[in-house]
Amino acid sequence: MGGGGNMTSPTTKKEQKKNPLQRVPSSNPPFTLGDIKKAIPPHCFQRSLIRSFSYLVHDLILVFIFYYIATTYFHVLPSPYNYLAWSTYWIAQGCVCAGIWVIAHECGHHAFSVYQWVDDTVGFILHSSLLVPYFSWKYSHRRHHSNANSLENDEVFVPKTKSKLGWYSKYLNTPLGRVLTVGGYTTLGWPLYMAFNTLGRSYDRFACHFDPYGPIYNDSERLQIYISDAGVIATSYVLSRVALAQGLTWLVCIYGVPLLIVNGFVVIISYLSHTNSSLPRYDSSEWDWLRGGLATVDRDYGALTKVFHNVTDTHIVHHLFPTMPHYHAIEATKAIKPLLGEYYQFDSTPFYKAMWREAKECVYVEKDEGSQDKGVFWFKNKL
Repeated sequence: MGGGGNMTSPTTKKEQKKNPLQRVPSSNPPFTLGDIKKAIPPHCFQRSLIRSFSYLVHDLILVFIFYYIATTYFHVLPSPYNYLAWSTYWIAQGCVCAGIWVIAHECGHHAFSVYQWVDDTVGFILHSSLLVPYFSWKYSHRRHHSNANSLENDEVFVPKTKSKLGWYSKYLNTPLGRVLTVGGYTTLGWPLYMAFNTLGRSYDRFACHFDPYGPIYNDSERLQIYISDAGVIATSYVLSRVALAQGLTWLVCIYGVPLLIVNGFVVIISYLSHTNSSLPRYDSSEWDWLRGGLATVDRDYGALTKVFHNVTDTHIVHHLFPTMPHYHAIEATKAIKPLLGEYYQFDSTPFYKAMWREAKECVYVEKDEGSQDKGVFWFKNKL
């Protein structure tokens, strides 16, 4: 499920056996971004409007098929088969819509086509339909890419040092606490981040993705934030009309639960791509763009990897070259791995196990005791 393309994994068996918790180097790499770009075949940077649309059309066809089956046949199924059918629909529809979310995310990076107006139009429609303020997310996510893994300036999932942990941290660092934390991340994490900048960068005043005059945005971006809000409001209005016509229960089953799954995977993918005890964080004395971009991890999500258009197992190359379309990212990843060497990190741990492990092991960041790397921080868990 991915609309075709290269189905070969960018990782080898040797890499899959590598200890995913072995620390990557935190020193300046012996190569430059230019060296990495030279290692990638030039055609990998080419964006095809037709090919990009083919993936989108493929996903939209699947969405319609799942919708048609659910609305045409589920009501005649006897119990308990109808419950099984709805559960299957929610998971399948939610995962495919998460793939559509990824395509909209590519539009925000100008990776969908060579036409900025096409990318913004497609991205605005897709993200608005999933209640995401397109331009608001585009601009804050751009700043994440510009400041990846900087303790002061990264935009989301910025870990705290031990001294800044709240009093409640010792209670959350328990099995029950981790259940609540992971459950909260995957159900409420995305809307709370959009509305209240929860788990986002600290600002000197209230930050919100729906506020055109919030500290996240500058003056040249404020009009687009209004447009983003209008897109979400328009979708909300349509949904309210559907609820009045079909009933709230129908809307929740057809749209609401799949959207919950979409939001959950958005958080999981974002969190796991940047949270691993093998990855460093840097303060302003050590951070630079290349080392920050390299401090991420590629992960295998099994069959979902293709459904999510390889955003999970090519995340490193995505951070280095965000305008590269996803259908070239596997080839590019294979091309740069020999050059990156130990700076390339891959983790084949199933995402649901990794989510639990990282919640347990990556509680805060601290410098290693006695380390000469004064501005390099690593994840730790002992409170």
